[in-house]
Amino acid sequence: MKKTSLIIIILLALAVAALYVLHFTGIGGEASGPEKSDQEISQTPAGSIVYIRIDTLLNKYDLFLDLQSDLSAKARIVEDDLTKKGRAFENDVNNFQEKVQKGLITRSQAETQQNQLAARQQELEQYAQQKQLELAEENQVMLNRVLDALRTFLSEYRVMKNYDMILTTDGNSNTVIEASRGLDITQEVVDGLNQEYAKSRK
Repeated sequence: MKKTSLIIIILLALAVAALYVLHFTGIGGEASGPEKSDQEISQTPAGSIVYIRIDTLLNKYDLFLDLQSDLSAKARIVEDDLTKKGRAFENDVNNFQEKVQKGLITRSQAETQQNQLAARQQELEQYAQQKQLELAEENQVMLNRVLDALRTFLSEYRVMKNYDMILTTDGNSNTVIEASRGLDITQEVVDGLNQEYAKSRK
């Protein structure tokens, strides 16, 4: 049996599952910069093109943080389950090989058990892939919920504030390379989103 191959597959499945869950974990690594003064905020003129820092927003948006926490908990359960099943399978393979080496089973029995172990290995690989896909789907649904809430809020907020355009930027894409900090409405949007989310939980 290819134990090493199975272990690598399980580890890869766990790694991919973790990547899906932590898709945005590294987003908030950079410093958010100094907070805007009241004077700077008040200087944002109507009709402006303003921007939000999406990395900072996600790290402060309660809906995203709650959904991410739930998904992380599910990922840990999946990881523990796969690890448990993988170790049990590895122990059964070791026991089988020991019996064969000691001549404790017939050739026919060895062939039957080897086929059974091969089938279990395939089932375990398929199970890991299934859980990986389920986590990926849940992660996408989570992102869709967050983006839908953000779009809904910003569509009303833009009209209310009479902004011509709202851009997004983060530490990696640098859509907004340089701009007046008075055009950064991230904290205002975070506050509004969290207020809406708090109402929905009542």
